[in-house]
Amino acid sequence: MVARERREAGAASGPTAVASSDALIVVRNFTKDYVMGDFTVNALRGVSLEIGRAEFVAVMGPSGSGKSTFMHLIGCLDRPTTGDYLIDGVNVASLDADERAEIRNNKIGFVFQGFNLLARTSALENVELPLAYAGVPTRERRERSEAALEAVGLSDRAGHLPNQLSGGQQQRVAIARALVSGAPLLLADEPTGNLDSKTSDEVMGILVRMNEERGITIVLVTHEMDIAEYASRVVVFRDGKIETDRLNQNRRRPAGMPPVAAVPVVQTKARA
Repeated sequence: MVARERREAGAASGPTAVASSDALIVVRNFTKDYVMGDFTVNALRGVSLEIGRAEFVAVMGPSGSGKSTFMHLIGCLDRPTTGDYLIDGVNVASLDADERAEIRNNKIGFVFQGFNLLARTSALENVELPLAYAGVPTRERRERSEAALEAVGLSDRAGHLPNQLSGGQQQRVAIARALVSGAPLLLADEPTGNLDSKTSDEVMGILVRMNEERGITIVLVTHEMDIAEYASRVVVFRDGKIETDRLNQNRRRPAGMPPVAAVPVVQTKARA
């Protein structure tokens, strides 16, 4: 049975399988412990999960469930206490800090709730930052950054500072910055947390379009069920474990986008 069929059939907990050749993310037996004086907090307790290329996965759970810890680990911002993590076939868990930084620069884009834009730097220059750090020549990074801003509908705001942009526009700049390096994976941590419902729909429309048109894998952490409904798959954490892992049968569509049935589905193969 293929992975999507398995989730549709009700595989509610534990590891969800996609063929390793189709998986961008493979997590095996993740644990993460934090020692706090005489106490040890078990933030993750043996999590195993695979996410296929071009999937859009929403990660949910109450505070303290382990979802943020999971996001930090797959974003190479921290290391698991035990377990393996492969991204695009590379075992990240064994890499040192410099090697993890290289993975972040080449494989992962980040979008945060607070936008994290440099206040005295234009929208275009904010988008250019990852390319500047990577040593991309000035002309190339300018062209790529302009194209990224165009993709999120902000070509006419390229010279504006963050305080001259609305919250939704600032988040679109942050998305352009996350996409400009061509990374196959985008991690979004509460990207609509500071936005009203209409602007949230606009931002989610950009993420859905990037997922469906460019095949970018998106992992989105959210507390809001209405935001999770934009994803094709919903994973819920509780007490450091995966409580449920299901396909979203009633996927929400952003305003102006065709129904999900009109969008080609990326199929996965059964694991041998």
